[in-house]
Amino acid sequence: MEDLNKKFLMQYIDEIQEELRDISDKIWENPELQYKEYYASNLQKEYLRKYDFNIDELEGMDTGFVASYGEGKPVIAVLGEYDALDGLSQKISITKEPILESGAGHGCGHNLLGTGSMGAVVAIKELIKLKKIKGTIKYYGCPAEEDLSGKVLMIKKGFFDGIDCAFSWHPFDINTPIRIPTLANYSVKFRYNGISAHAAQAPYNGRSALDAVELMNIGCNYLREHIFDSCRVHYVTTNGGKMPNIVPDFAEVWYYIRGVKMEHVRDVFDRVVDIAKGAALMTGTSMEYNIISGVYDYIPNTILTDILSQNMKLIGTQNYDENDYYFAEELAKTVSIDKRISVSSVLSGNKDITRMALHDEVTDDTFTHNNCISLSLDIGDVSYITPTAQCSCSVWPIGISAHTWQSCASAGSNMGFKAMLLASKAIACSISDVMLDESIVGKAKKELKDTIGNFEYIPII
Repeated sequence: MEDLNKKFLMQYIDEIQEELRDISDKIWENPELQYKEYYASNLQKEYLRKYDFNIDELEGMDTGFVASYGEGKPVIAVLGEYDALDGLSQKISITKEPILESGAGHGCGHNLLGTGSMGAVVAIKELIKLKKIKGTIKYYGCPAEEDLSGKVLMIKKGFFDGIDCAFSWHPFDINTPIRIPTLANYSVKFRYNGISAHAAQAPYNGRSALDAVELMNIGCNYLREHIFDSCRVHYVTTNGGKMPNIVPDFAEVWYYIRGVKMEHVRDVFDRVVDIAKGAALMTGTSMEYNIISGVYDYIPNTILTDILSQNMKLIGTQNYDENDYYFAEELAKTVSIDKRISVSSVLSGNKDITRMALHDEVTDDTFTHNNCISLSLDIGDVSYITPTAQCSCSVWPIGISAHTWQSCASAGSNMGFKAMLLASKAIACSISDVMLDESIVGKAKKELKDTIGNFEYIPII
């Protein structure tokens, strides 16, 4: 039964791949920024309605939705995204060629991420309809991943209540299940208000908000020596005044505080706030701060990740042709080998892997050499409330990073789409395994409970 189900799922996704390609291409061609993904979300809702999914609109989140099919347990979530990145407009080209100068582009491959996840749930729906498996499948149209807030707000609004486990994937450069965490992150803006004055005639009457920002930054730079090794603090001054001869009465600095574990990030955040308060006292200004967004570290669930790994290996990579290899090789040439090695080492333990341009196999060794992925994803919050597994698929060449013109070009290419099919099939087959074995969810939930212990999940936003 199990093998027949998986054979059916893989064949079915192949049968609908042209429909999926059309949706992916349209989203790639119409990039939209966070919370403005009206075209992408409506396109996906229309497609899922065609396959008899029930669509729940999310109050207060115009571009978020949940599509459901089936009934009873287990209730399995598959996560999708579709927001783009500002300034990454790019043609499907081996040279940097913006479609629209300074325009948006899918440099994180979310056109593929959401579409691939959607393909998995549509295939699972057919198996449920045929009564080969039973349970409830839910596709989450998640807005604003790049803002690190979409899934967090969905959790706060209760949209993840009752979910037994979750699956997702992300475009990267290596085909592998993800067994290491991402970074927890606070995104915070600190604002200072002072008193303006003529900087030459009467500076003594002024209280510089910019001085406060600079003193805060100095204090945080001294703090770096005394925080957890895994933590990172970085910032930009977003408002430093208007003219040199006016003492600034307002200034703002934007901080990211990251770490492998949320409890470490919280500790550093509290100390950064104390430094910010001290800078206000030193300058006679007032300070307020606003947490813009924040996400937890990702907890990979071993039980579910093992299943995802087995299915990735079963499926293997997708029929790359000479054009795909050529495209990958030419894009790889645009980045130095040293830079490519530093990127590829995040998800691969093979130091020689950059001798290839395109990853055309499935590996599973991320946990042997690295303790985290140095970026933040809002799936981390989901992983704290329900067992979660995700994989990476090689949408762009080995050693190319996300958020680049090369990754944007790849996300619209044949090469990228073929990698997406691996993710779609692997997720679908993994869901079939979970629905056929009632014990899996229980084991996965116990693992999560044992992992977090008494730690209380509290959304940052």
